[in-house]
Amino acid sequence: MKRTEQLSYNPTVALAHLRTADTILGELIDRVGPFDLEIQPAHSLFEALLRSIVYQQLHGRAAATIHGRVLATLKPHGGINPATLALVADEALRAAGLSRAKLAAIRHLAQKCTEGVVPTLATSRKLSDDELVARLCAVRGIGPWTVHMLLLFTLGRPDVMPTGDFAIRLAFQRLYRKRKSPTPAVILKHARCWAPYRSVASWYLWRSLELPKTVKD
Repeated sequence: MKRTEQLSYNPTVALAHLRTADTILGELIDRVGPFDLEIQPAHSLFEALLRSIVYQQLHGRAAATIHGRVLATLKPHGGINPATLALVADEALRAAGLSRAKLAAIRHLAQKCTEGVVPTLATSRKLSDDELVARLCAVRGIGPWTVHMLLLFTLGRPDVMPTGDFAIRLAFQRLYRKRKSPTPAVILKHARCWAPYRSVASWYLWRSLELPKTVKD
């Protein structure tokens, strides 16, 4: 599966817009190369958010191991869904590696899915970014950053600007030669010219931190 096939926008159009709107960002695009954002597909928001909760504050390999154990624990009971979670004892999920806080968050996530606060995947595609942030942040352990990552990497939304992300702030500071770490307001003001493709700009900011430093840097 092509990584970008589930995007809700055309990357070629987005790149043309960003190059015209911001020459400094355009130079970064040239240095980084082709846009290759990797979509993490999910069958439901429950599945996607469960993964997000498991991965919080853990390194990739450890998180992947625990996540795999949790999925394996749920599978015999009917798969990855709120109803299945209700059939699994806390002890089994704790044995899979979940902390008490993450277990409580996942239980709360299941409750909010059942109540309809967390929408179905089909319904989520009809909601705006702001509406999804408001609804999903009602779940324990889910904040704006987590929802922004969901919008970017699961739903493939085009205009997400995750100013709460440390790496985004650091990359912006370096790229635009700011003396101190920029506030969200400063980034948002500059990023107006990137709209409606701030997701693509964000991806290039992240990738900029992987580039070797040049003499100019």
